Amino acid sequence: MASRLLHRLRHALTGEGSGEPTPSAEAEEFPESSELEEDDTEGLSTRLSGTLSFTSTEDEEEEEEDEENGDPLGSGAALGQRLKSPGEDSPGEEGDRNPPSDGPRGSNLLTRQLQDFWKKSRSNLVPQRLLFEVTSANVINEPPSKYVLYTIALIGPGPQEHVPAQISRRYSDFERLHRQLRQQFRGPMAAVSFPRKRLRRNFTAETIARRSRAFEQFLGHLQAVPELRQAPDLQDFFILPELRRAQRLTCTGLYREALGLWTNAWRLQTQLGTTVGAHRTLLTLVGLAVCHQELEQPSEARLSCEQALQLLGDSDSHPLLGPFLEAHVRLSWRLGIDKRQSEAQLQALQEAGLTSVPPPSLKELLIREALD
Repeated sequence: MASRLLHRLRHALTGEGSGEPTPSAEAEEFPESSELEEDDTEGLSTRLSGTLSFTSTEDEEEEEEDEENGDPLGSGAALGQRLKSPGEDSPGEEGDRNPPSDGPRGSNLLTRQLQDFWKKSRSNLVPQRLLFEVTSANVINEPPSKYVLYTIALIGPGPQEHVPAQISRRYSDFERLHRQLRQQFRGPMAAVSFPRKRLRRNFTAETIARRSRAFEQFLGHLQAVPELRQAPDLQDFFILPELRRAQRLTCTGLYREALGLWTNAWRLQTQLGTTVGAHRTLLTLVGLAVCHQELEQPSEARLSCEQALQLLGDSDSHPLLGPFLEAHVRLSWRLGIDKRQSEAQLQALQEAGLTSVPPPSLKELLIREALD
C-alpha cells in the first residue's frame, strides 16, 4: 500500500500522464464487475441464452433491482464465474494449472475413480434417468384469465418413441406441486428452488424462456430423488389431469380425441414407472380398450385386454377381472382367435360368485369410475 501511494505521488510531482493514474498489474488482473464493457456484457447474455437457474425467494429483491437496471440475467461478473466453461483460464491461478507431481499416472487414476463413482451413483441412486424438455410455451388468452401453457416432453433412456409422452401445464400447476411437496418433504425439498411469481412482465419472451428452463430443472430434480419421485402428489401432477380429460371425452362419445389422451397417459405411466398402484394403469387400459372397440379396432382392443389380464394375474377378486375377461372373449370370437382359456376363467368366476352374469361392460365401469 505504501509503495503504491509513493508511486502515485511520484507521478503527480513529475507530471507524467495527464489522465488517470496507470492501474497496477494487480488491479488489471482482478477487474471489478462494474468495469465490464457493454460489449462484454452483451456477449455474456448471448452465451447464457437458454442457460437458466432457479430464483429463490431470498433473491427476489436483488433480481428486482437487476431488472430495473436493465440486466435481466443478474450480475454479469457473477454469472461469468458461476458458468465458466471447462478449461477456461482464470487470472492468478497459474499454480492451480500445474500438473501434480506424479504426472499422467495420477490423472488417469483420478479419471478411473470418477468413472467408477459415476457408474455406482447411476446404478444405485438414479435407476431411471428422465429428462424434461419444454417443447412449446403458448400464451392462452381466455378472458378474464390469461396464462402461459407449457408443453413438456418426457425423454427417457433407450430408444425413443416416434411420439414421446408429454404434458401441458401452467405456472399455477407447478406452483401448487411445489407447495405440496414442501409441506410433506421439508428435507429433500430444502435445496429445491422455484421461479417466483411476478406481478408484471409475465408474458415477455424472456420470462417465458427463463421459466421454461427452470421448470425443466425443477422436474428433473424431483425425478432424481427417489423419495420425491414416488410422491403421490408428483404422480398426480403428471397423470391425473390426462386421465380426467380422457375419461370426460370418452363419456361424451369423442372416442378419437380420447384415444390420443389415453395413449399419452399410458406412455406417461410407462416412462415414470408409477408405483402409486395398478388401479390407474388398469383404468388406462379400460379407456384404451373402450376407444379401440368404438373405433372398430378389435385387434388393438384385444391387446389392451391382454395387457390388463397380465397385470391382474391371479387376482380373482378384483372387480375389473370379470369385465376384462368378458371383453377378451367377445373380441377373440370376433377375430377368430381361440377364446377357451378366457371363457373357462370367466365361468369359474361366475360360479364362485366373484362376478355377475353377465359382467358389467368396460364402458359402464369407465363411466361410473370417480377419479380422485
